[in-house]
Amino acid sequence: MVMKEYLVLISCIAFLAFLIPNTRFRKYFAVVGWVSIVGFLFAELPYYFSINNFMYPTIALLSLPFLYVTLRALLREDSRVFQLSTIAAVAFLIYAPFAYVVPLGDWLIATVVGQTSWMLSSVGYPVSHVTWNIISRNGFQTEIILACTGIQSIAIMLGVAAGVKTTLRQKVLAFLLVFPTIYVLNILRNVFVVTAYTQQWFPYLPEIAGNGELGYESFFWAHNVLCELGALILLIAIAYGLFMIIPGLGAFADDLFRLYRNDLADLVGWKRESSSAR
Repeated sequence: MVMKEYLVLISCIAFLAFLIPNTRFRKYFAVVGWVSIVGFLFAELPYYFSINNFMYPTIALLSLPFLYVTLRALLREDSRVFQLSTIAAVAFLIYAPFAYVVPLGDWLIATVVGQTSWMLSSVGYPVSHVTWNIISRNGFQTEIILACTGIQSIAIMLGVAAGVKTTLRQKVLAFLLVFPTIYVLNILRNVFVVTAYTQQWFPYLPEIAGNGELGYESFFWAHNVLCELGALILLIAIAYGLFMIIPGLGAFADDLFRLYRNDLADLVGWKRESSSAR
């Protein structure tokens, strides 16, 4: 197990320990969890640079002021950041079995590979398989890994839905909004990436998009740019839907925004918002 995998495991254990009620060390478990997440983002930088993905390095950079405010708020036991940490813990609780129980993670990957291949065949674009999780056509190969299954986004959004108290009806509606939507659209995303890459739809600007691998430019534009932007828009739309289903999430998000804005304003010496925020 490499360092970044240890960081994810440490973060997972820490957040799960945070969920134990009435524990005097809860805030410290959350501190370890958030620090490990940010550490993981930076440990992943060489990989993201190798595939010319600049969105996640940007997120890693922006995570530093976020971490600063989060740790300050945790140490003073701010209820809003405790609530945010609960969201992270629930997300890990959903994601961890697929990440650390290898047969379960492989089952999910194999399921997504099969459904992606079926969808490609149904639109008249059959593919072959080099191995159980590598799709091939026209001499180009696309590997489906856990990150290609949508489980991270599903876990995060279900964690968000668990951020405030809800009725059974709200829980069911939130699940139906998050899981089928993300899962089905992720299959379509895979179909788009495989087709764009194997058909070489976007062979543009190799000085930016290339990595020395033949035809990689099309993968870069399809996967790293168009699909990343599309995923961002989708998650914003789902978050809006969750706010409609669970009105308390909107109030929580507003409180959280005020907290981070005011603490960052203190950090850089800007004028704070009036003290109406908690």
